[in-house]
Amino acid sequence: MEVKELQQLGADELVDKEKQLVQELFNLRFQFGSGRLENPMQIRKTKRDIARVKTILQQVKARAEGSKK
Repeated sequence: MEVKELQQLGADELVDKEKQLVQELFNLRFQFGSGRLENPMQIRKTKRDIARVKTILQQVKARAEGSKK
């Protein structure tokens, strides 16, 4: 997922995206444990996407608090 795409999303959409990625990570870990995961690098990619979403979400919250002051 591209950073520019994430920056265009609203706070609610980012929270939904984070939940979706956490669920995907759970499924990937389950597949890895059972030996059915074809590409283990998918786990790393998903973790990084979660981190990107959390970072953008923090930036959105900080921007919203900054505009209130």
